[in-house]
Amino acid sequence: MMTINGCVIVAIRDDLDDQEIVSLQDQLVEEVAKRAAHGVVIDISALEIVDTFAGRMLAAMAQMARVMNARTIIVGMRPAVAMTLVELGMTLDGVETALNADRAVNAIVSGRSNTP
Repeated sequence: MMTINGCVIVAIRDDLDDQEIVSLQDQLVEEVAKRAAHGVVIDISALEIVDTFAGRMLAAMAQMARVMNARTIIVGMRPAVAMTLVELGMTLDGVETALNADRAVNAIVSGRSNTP
């Protein structure tokens, strides 16, 4: 986890187990509070697949960041992950997406939207 221009960037590895995902979620909330971050970038480019638990935790991380007034952008979503989230009936309401972390940070810093 790192902070750039007031944005906390967290990369989710493909090999995280359920316990590690919960720990990462806790760390993210602590980091957003500690840094008074105004943005969170969640990089999921390493994920090739996602299960129900990981999908729920991803949505929860984004929601927690938003509650703390941090704009949340998910980057690196593979088509298979997007399709799985849809098939599982999961929505990421209020969460934007971007191609990569640089674009996400730039969007947060400039205040522009990534949604069409």
